[in-house]
Amino acid sequence: MAIEVFNRYEKKFLLDTGTYIKVLDILEQHMELDRYNREQPYYTISNLYYDTEDDELIRKSIEKPQYKEKLRLRAYGVPSGGDLIFLEIKKKVKGLVNKRRTALTLEEAQQFVETGKLPIRKNYMNWQVMQEIAYLLGQYRLIPRLYLAYDRRAYFGIGHSDLRISFDTNIRTRREDLDLALGDCGKRLLGADTWLMEVKAEKTVPVWLSRMLSEMNIFSTNFSKYGTEYKAYLNKKQNGEEITCLTSYGVQVLTASLPLQAR
Repeated sequence: MAIEVFNRYEKKFLLDTGTYIKVLDILEQHMELDRYNREQPYYTISNLYYDTEDDELIRKSIEKPQYKEKLRLRAYGVPSGGDLIFLEIKKKVKGLVNKRRTALTLEEAQQFVETGKLPIRKNYMNWQVMQEIAYLLGQYRLIPRLYLAYDRRAYFGIGHSDLRISFDTNIRTRREDLDLALGDCGKRLLGADTWLMEVKAEKTVPVWLSRMLSEMNIFSTNFSKYGTEYKAYLNKKQNGEEITCLTSYGVQVLTASLPLQAR
């Protein structure tokens, strides 16, 4: 059964490249690479966020309520219509993140969200999650509103199985061509020298991680990729600003900056 359920706390940190490389040196001693990174330094995650015509979900989210929710499609790389992707509900209640997702083909997911009608049941779907999403679709008239992609390097804890640390770079967005199958082009969200580090854990973090953050003066920040893009969108939508299209990072450029053990 294709279901993944996550309940965890998340902390986010914005790093420059120099700090990022120093952090990797320490992480390599305590953590192991995500399976997607074992053959390539970075892998691309592409997302399509759904919202109402007047952006009700993201407007509520940036007000920092006790409860908020999002619906998105997620794929690794650029999928085609028959590829399996994930349809996810992401909720946050008093700081605890709950993510429930199920696999669908890209075509099934698009039709499901567009019509609100459950697809023919398949063995890779989780029907409970599908019904939860159907309920959400009954509460809101949701349409594709934002494409958001980034290149990720991720680690899992050794001896601390619930710990996950990821680094996202080359974050890019677009508000046109809202289909995961139409490539990973987008406008840069953050500066080229900025890395988003996310620390995810169900309970506590290990002592070595707390010590590293303290000694390197790395402090958490309230940062949302979608929320940051939405605020920028509101500020700039009247300017007719030209979009510079970014795609996946050139591995040959990125690996030259990494410690040898992180390549």
